[in-house]
Amino acid sequence: MPVRQLPENVVNRIAAGEVIERPASVVKELVENAIDAGATRVEVVISGGGRELIRVSDDGSGMSAEDLALSVERHATSKLDSEDLLNISTLGFRGEALPSIGAAARLSIVTRARGSENALEIRVEGGEKSGVRPAALAEGTRVEVRDLFYATPARLKFLKSEQAETAAAIEVIRRLALARPDVAFIIAAGERVIQYPLRGTDEEGVAARLADVIGGDARANTVPVKAEREGVRLSGLAGLPTFSKANSLSQYLFVNGRPVRDKVLLGALRGGYADLLHSGRHPVVALFIELDPHEVDVNVHPAKAEVRFRDSSLVRGLVVRALQETLSGGARRSATTGADRLVSFARPQSAPNFSAGWRGAASPYRGGLAEAAQAAFETLAQPSADARADLAPVLQADLERPLGAARAQLHETYIVAQTTDGLVIVDQHAAHERIVYEKLKRALDEKGIARQILLVPAVVDLDGSDAAALVARAGELAKLGLVLEPFGQGAVLVRETPALLGDSDTENLVRDLAEHIAEWDDTLPLERNLLAVASRISCHGSVRAGRRLKPEEMNALLREMERTENAGQCNHGRPTYVELKLFDIEKLFGRR
Repeated sequence: MPVRQLPENVVNRIAAGEVIERPASVVKELVENAIDAGATRVEVVISGGGRELIRVSDDGSGMSAEDLALSVERHATSKLDSEDLLNISTLGFRGEALPSIGAAARLSIVTRARGSENALEIRVEGGEKSGVRPAALAEGTRVEVRDLFYATPARLKFLKSEQAETAAAIEVIRRLALARPDVAFIIAAGERVIQYPLRGTDEEGVAARLADVIGGDARANTVPVKAEREGVRLSGLAGLPTFSKANSLSQYLFVNGRPVRDKVLLGALRGGYADLLHSGRHPVVALFIELDPHEVDVNVHPAKAEVRFRDSSLVRGLVVRALQETLSGGARRSATTGADRLVSFARPQSAPNFSAGWRGAASPYRGGLAEAAQAAFETLAQPSADARADLAPVLQADLERPLGAARAQLHETYIVAQTTDGLVIVDQHAAHERIVYEKLKRALDEKGIARQILLVPAVVDLDGSDAAALVARAGELAKLGLVLEPFGQGAVLVRETPALLGDSDTENLVRDLAEHIAEWDDTLPLERNLLAVASRISCHGSVRAGRRLKPEEMNALLREMERTENAGQCNHGRPTYVELKLFDIEKLFGRR
């Protein structure tokens, strides 16, 4: 077959297939154009999942007649002032969006340049362009796209349901709205109307916009992130590990104001939240990276969804270190959502019949509940004045601490502590598990983990393959304080264990490690695998649920939590404590 030049309409349709994958792609291109035009208000109307209608209106700078005619030509753009494709500061720059849309749909553009007395319109239908003619418009630009893919009907078969396409388009706008809190967005999709009001570009404005996009909980459960290294600046918000999601849709990453889904940055997120999230959970983040445009290539993907950094290790290291340092301080607190759920689930119940006693037995109290309770208090021995004077300063000092003073233990599992303005409920096993794990990490980094020699070495019978796997990793396990050796067929002999574990169940620990070590990923650095094993060891060496603690032990655990990094969640990402303010408690009892 001879080589021939493709007709212009075929070229445009091929380009449309690369740039316009679905209605969300159209929305992305048009909203980006509005932002690049200096708009402070963008309105988007979506009908039929974007197949029937997509309308984007803005109050930007508009276009002259010459610019309007050129805007629907391929490779015509106002966003490049030179041929330097690395010096790009706008969201769009290819000059392919409008002609590609016009090749696959019915496109109408109405615009009025600032300072102009008249508005102008141009239409493109299936690649056929009309002339520029007068129109009516107050200001800015309005772009309408109707009957998407009518000129390329084969693409319609690949679209999803109307609800799915609408959700994808809204998600695109959400990311752009978070990238530009200084622009107001209004979205009308069927009967839904979503508004993102104008916010500032400072930390408070970004936090407010994140709350607009994700929900009100985001503002109270994120911590600010800020770092800089060798000209790369990082800012934004990172969610507490206990404020995580089941999917990655709440991860918003921006490079020079451009929303991206970059593999380097996603890997950095996993590194920054390592040891803090349970498997299958994803952090909530909004991170903004600013760097010299020459240090990042945004021209590596037709949809501009990916970027390539000149020094990816620098960017990754900056993100990982900043997240670790931020979360080690901010993550000492737990997410507020636990207390919120508790308050929302608690509902006033019908008044119980206390006079009936327990299981129908006669009640020992003849008076009301208040009198019976008061009688119990009156029987308590009262401390002397000197004893009260000695006790008061200690109690007051503990009450003023972040986790307060221990007041009770429930079901030998939960510690109840009183603070100056509420109470805290602590899961003793989860909290101590994090404490032991952080101590193991520090010891591993500094001088090695101290070991204790067992008076009688423990023999643990295992499956032959499990025993062989443990023996093969004996050198690495010794670095964590666990010294073992083969002992016949299908058994290992444990001679030393980490001193931090104290009198732990060695047999169960070894069996758990044998199951876990089979999943050891040899592609990961040794340090990551060692930390994974350390997490398992700390779980077995921590205070177990069901153990009764003395008051001084409970208070010691609270103080240790306050000194420990990442104490807001255990190694598996579950919260270690829930805090209830007096305001929340008063809501439970109808006082608020």
